[in-house]
This record gives sequence, structure tokens and C-alpha cells, in this order.
Amino acid sequence: MLSRRQFFQSSGWAIFTAALGFAFGPGLVRYLYPRVLFEPSSVFKAGFPAEYPPGTVSERWKKTPYGVWIARKEDGEFYALLAICTHLGCTPRWFGAENKFKCPCHGSGFDREGINYEGPAPRPLERVKISLAEDGQLLIDKSIKFLYEKDQWDNPGASLKA
Repeated sequence: MLSRRQFFQSSGWAIFTAALGFAFGPGLVRYLYPRVLFEPSSVFKAGFPAEYPPGTVSERWKKTPYGVWIARKEDGEFYALLAICTHLGCTPRWFGAENKFKCPCHGSGFDREGINYEGPAPRPLERVKISLAEDGQLLIDKSIKFLYEKDQWDNPGASLKA
């Protein structure tokens, strides 16, 4: 038979242990599972060069998880721009009639090459690596970026002569 003192003492310890279990139990269970982000690959094939007419900017990949524009100059050179404004990360819009990118958030303007010329954007848009895959398609790698202010736009991979 338990005395009153022993009953309340053991009940107190049981409540304390239960409270610790409720407080730290979910964290312990979460600790047992890996923390993995399932994101799309940063490398993707963007189709064949013939799908992009000279002198155009393609918005085909802008609203996908990849978020890039693929531009082709009149001379056939390709480059891929990341569809993220360098001011606050909004997605600019391409206005083909005006031949410019315009950010809807704060009015930053970028020319066809991605160079900023108006608004609060501190630097030009970023280029990402573009190359040809073995099957002849354009291969975009968003993990490799080229910055204009570091004179990287002339580096191999910043553009593709086709």
C-alpha cells in the first residue's frame, strides 16, 4: 500500500516524464528521418537550337521550375538569363515590342542582353551556363552563373555560338 506522500511523489514524476515526452518526443521522431529537399535538377535540356528563331527571347522556361529565358541573337549566338530580378528577386516580364525586361515590383528595366538601365536594380541579370548536349539539344545548367560586373559574360559557357 502506498502512502499519500509516495502516491503524489510518483504521480508528479509520471506527469513530469509525460510532459517531457510530449515536448521532446515529436522532435526525436523527426530527428530519425532525413531532411531532404526534393527540387528539380538544376540541369535541363531546353530543346533543339532550331526551335529558337534568331533575334528572339523565349519565355518557354520562365514559368517552369527552371525560371530562365533563352535568347538568340541575330548572329545565332545563344545565352540564357536567370528570370530573377537582381533587386529583390521578383520575376521580370519580357516586352518584345519594347525589346526590354521590366520588373513589376519596383520598375527596374533591363535591355535585351539583361543589362540594367533604369530602376533600383543594382546589377544586370545573371546568365547561366548554356551548352549543347550529346543529342544536339541546348543544355542549361542553373548551378553555374556568370556575372556581368565580374566580366564573366565572355567566359566559356556564358553563351553558345550555334
